[in-house]
Amino acid sequence: MTITFYKYQGTGNDFVIIDNRKGDIELTVNQVKHLCDRRFGIGADGLMLLQTLPGYDFEMVYYNADGRESSMCGNGGRCLTKFAYDMGMHQDKFRFLAVDGEHEAAMADHGWINLKMKNVHTIENRHGDAVLDTGSPHYVKSVPDVMGLDVFEEGRGIRYSKDYQEAGINVNFVENHGDRIIVRTYERGVEDETFSCGTGVTAAALVFAHNDNGFNRVEVKTKGGNLAVEFDKTGEQRFENIWLCGPATFVYKGIINI
Repeated sequence: MTITFYKYQGTGNDFVIIDNRKGDIELTVNQVKHLCDRRFGIGADGLMLLQTLPGYDFEMVYYNADGRESSMCGNGGRCLTKFAYDMGMHQDKFRFLAVDGEHEAAMADHGWINLKMKNVHTIENRHGDAVLDTGSPHYVKSVPDVMGLDVFEEGRGIRYSKDYQEAGINVNFVENHGDRIIVRTYERGVEDETFSCGTGVTAAALVFAHNDNGFNRVEVKTKGGNLAVEFDKTGEQRFENIWLCGPATFVYKGIINI
């Protein structure tokens, strides 16, 4: 089978994207895993299909690099929106369905794509750290020197601990500077550190919200670049109107036989 694919990245979080609006492409777990392999395939943190769905501008189907269909990917949603625009869907705003429900996306200035995330009404305390779901489950841990941390070893230790070994969890390490945070993330499914994680950045920003209530904007630095998270804090653990904001960039187009 010959497939035309597109490579996009959002702050270094990279994806293989396939236009499946005709609905004629079906991939196995091993095929997705092969396409995402950085030595024997194209190489990516995940793979997405752009699909049609009545009542929406498009449907987002997302697979982790391990080949399995996964939970929501924030940077992936932003990249797929940019892909839809580049494929001729020239709109300022989009409405699409992902595995965690309906999302809105908007074209912003300077090549940024803003993506509306799910509301969050619960943050669980785990031994002084935080656990919450922003479309994917996340563990958030404060550290004094995030760039000096061995994220692979520390993140893997939490992800495969007895509490999370079966279902898995994404692990975020955060250095807090008030209205600006630095985040590094170990992602399940990739089973390594990625240059950026959209749902992880969102989770970290909510945990470190600097105002008691009202509008918040948190600037976020990742290994792959800068993002921002905007939200309304409506209660002690209630966050609504959450937007993940950042760049989404076309890298290249290719053809591969699988």
